[in-house]
Amino acid sequence: MPTRARGVFAMSDYARRTAFPDAVLQRLATVAEIDPAVPITDFRLAGEHLATADFLITGWGSPLVDVNVLDAAPNLRLVAHAAGSVKHHLTADVWQRGITVSSAADANAEPVAEYTRAMIMLACKRALPQANAYRTAGWPLDDQRVDAGYVERTIGVVGASRIGRRVIELLRPWNVRVLVSDPYCSPDQVRALGAQQANLDRLCAESDVVTVHAPELPETRHLIDDRLLSLMRDSSVLINTARGSLVDTEALLAHCETGRISAILDVTDPEPLPPGHRLFELPNVTITPHLAGAQGTEIALLGHYAVDEVIRFVAQEPLHGTVAFEDLARGA
Repeated sequence: MPTRARGVFAMSDYARRTAFPDAVLQRLATVAEIDPAVPITDFRLAGEHLATADFLITGWGSPLVDVNVLDAAPNLRLVAHAAGSVKHHLTADVWQRGITVSSAADANAEPVAEYTRAMIMLACKRALPQANAYRTAGWPLDDQRVDAGYVERTIGVVGASRIGRRVIELLRPWNVRVLVSDPYCSPDQVRALGAQQANLDRLCAESDVVTVHAPELPETRHLIDDRLLSLMRDSSVLINTARGSLVDTEALLAHCETGRISAILDVTDPEPLPPGHRLFELPNVTITPHLAGAQGTEIALLGHYAVDEVIRFVAQEPLHGTVAFEDLARGA
């Protein structure tokens, strides 16, 4: 590899501008040559750029990196993804050719985990339904105050994923009990997180808040189904910041319509929900438009992470976000 590595951006113009503002580009320029004015969205038009590329920085809107792209990029040694999942834009050929793959999923996890912690607090405080009631019914009398508070609550974390583990870390200063359900996490690993292991039935039955952080896989579709929702205790809250397909939407709607449980959804199935969907009308359901992950100024966190990986790569140091091919099957 030459002293100064050559790179190519492969992402939408929006992703390039938001993830790589001037401050991030300046850091990248200290170790590599890359043209920020040429974010590639179609590799068929990028032959001259690929021919000399030592690394690709991919992101939202990246075209597929397949064998044809690899043939056109004989010097390629690194794909640094300035976003989360790499499942949908890299084929197995990338790993088969010994090319290192890195993801900025750790950087994207922080905003999601912080959003989740905030929503857990709002859920425990019953803040959102109380705000609605205040607007329509006025100031509550003392005997109308609900049991709202986060101290000594039980929080159920479905999936000890990257984000799930970070949520658990963020909850440590609180006086709460954390239950974890994850088939890939051993009892010792759960204890090391400061939590208790539980199967899904127990977790749903004992938790005041159930927060979902499992990957979207065929076997996790409708993981939270009518039976598990039936086990959730009265006044409990379901939070989903993972993928909409993990929750059976129709079953959730039926349970929330009774008012027995509530939901805070940053993702839905389908996504987006069609206008006029009944979930929008329920006072005990809050839906946000998939904004828990990096937004606005947070998106630059993804660019900084990818640049850090390129810097380590050029220095021949171990990368922090390496994605192994064998982990793809159970990753997000």
